[in-house]
Amino acid sequence: MEQKKVLFIDTAHPVLEQELTDFGFECEYFSDFSKEDYEAIIHEYFGIIIRGKIRLDKSILSKASKLKFIGRVGAGMENIDVEFAESHGIACINAPEGNRDAVGEQAVGMLLMLMNHLRKADREVREGIWLRAENRGTEIKGKTVAIIGYGNMGRAFAQRLKGFSCRVIAYDKYKSGYSDDFVEESDMKTIFTEADILSLHVPLTAETTFLVNDEYLNKFKKNIFVINTARGKVLKTSGLVKNIKSGKVPGAALDVLEYEKMSFEDIDKNTLPEDFRYLINADNVVLSPHIAGWTHESNYKLAKTISDKVKLLFQK
Repeated sequence: MEQKKVLFIDTAHPVLEQELTDFGFECEYFSDFSKEDYEAIIHEYFGIIIRGKIRLDKSILSKASKLKFIGRVGAGMENIDVEFAESHGIACINAPEGNRDAVGEQAVGMLLMLMNHLRKADREVREGIWLRAENRGTEIKGKTVAIIGYGNMGRAFAQRLKGFSCRVIAYDKYKSGYSDDFVEESDMKTIFTEADILSLHVPLTAETTFLVNDEYLNKFKKNIFVINTARGKVLKTSGLVKNIKSGKVPGAALDVLEYEKMSFEDIDKNTLPEDFRYLINADNVVLSPHIAGWTHESNYKLAKTISDKVKLLFQK
């Protein structure tokens, strides 16, 4: 009997390949392949494991005649044409359970860094500058934190805010009845009126692309701290920069950027978009390279979650 093959387009923690192999699959990985190379062999595979190397669009999926599952080692599914895949009987699996803890922790860490001016204060002390009053922080306690999107990531962030004695409210267009010990279900009117801190936890879709822009930020009654650990294109950078300059946004913590498709390894700072140049020079902006869900622990948990879901789907 022919062994069913799984194509690893991206690498993952070794536990995924090991468990799929033990389950009876033959796993293959080609580190130097291009999308065209994958298109030439995609018809041979029963499953695909992917992170973000290529987009699995209609053109390549239409050639995948044997394909029964796609495993996305991560949460976001924007690089997969899920609708087309599922209409052709291909199960699409992701693993938000695997990195939700990492995202929740980093969101808290970035918020603390932002509200206590730690980026600026750290640099100043290293330069022999000792300014205390100028680096006076703002406490999370007593503030209202608004979460947009109450899935795995939003809930993990809310859980970690429990000990800060703040009010946590959330809006999710596609859910209801999710108030619990960590969050109060809310609506956008309440969020715009009462929030002090805004944290984004929505997937990137046509509906959420540039959801947060100048108009959106100006609907908030109060000045609003902004955290984005979701996807870069959920937040319009020009709108954010405009509101940082005006003081409407006292600070922003961004793990993801609108410009992520740029090659940051070869980047020339002088050719960066003007708004991004502003961000990298702003003391009230905290930046990281899309690593909120990228811990040593999540590397394992993401892979293990995918293997568990695949085995459940095709259990013998």
